[in-house]
Amino acid sequence: MRQAVRTLVLLATGLLVAAAVQPALADPAMTSQGPKRVAYTPSTASSSALPTADRIVVHKADRRLELLRKGEVLRSYKVALGLQPVGHKERSGDFRTPEGRYTLNRRNPRSDFFLSIQISYPNDADLKNAKQNGWEAGGSIMIHGLPNVLKRDLTYYQTRDWTDGCIAVSNSDMVEIWLLTHDNTPIEILP
Repeated sequence: MRQAVRTLVLLATGLLVAAAVQPALADPAMTSQGPKRVAYTPSTASSSALPTADRIVVHKADRRLELLRKGEVLRSYKVALGLQPVGHKERSGDFRTPEGRYTLNRRNPRSDFFLSIQISYPNDADLKNAKQNGWEAGGSIMIHGLPNVLKRDLTYYQTRDWTDGCIAVSNSDMVEIWLLTHDNTPIEILP
């Protein structure tokens, strides 16, 4: 079942990208193999394409993640945080979600969770702080959906902070975040 859901997500992603470049493919220039192929870039997307966020803000105290474009909120999602949600992540194993400015830097459609997008934690300041204290800074902080294999009842994940320091959303919200963001999108995580 999970594989079928993943396949549908990847298919939907492909269809949305195809719809975004449809005007470019309508170019009358033809090759002997058919229409000229055009690589997708944001500049070739039509005005009917999905909006993409140019910034993400996470409000830890409110358990909200907002996708923004030109200062306007495109979408807002309920999130779960690390098991120790108050305070900035300082070291590996502290179960805190970091606070500060980072970027989205890698996507993983085959993670242990329903899709995941890595956040660039630790940054230089995080590394410096950990080194000064003799700690490992930790890493692998992600925005992700639910675990692919649930170890608890679904209500557990919906009603509390449960991650090791990541930012978790529902699977349907994760699909939207996946589709409405790009790598290198800035993310600011506020207390």
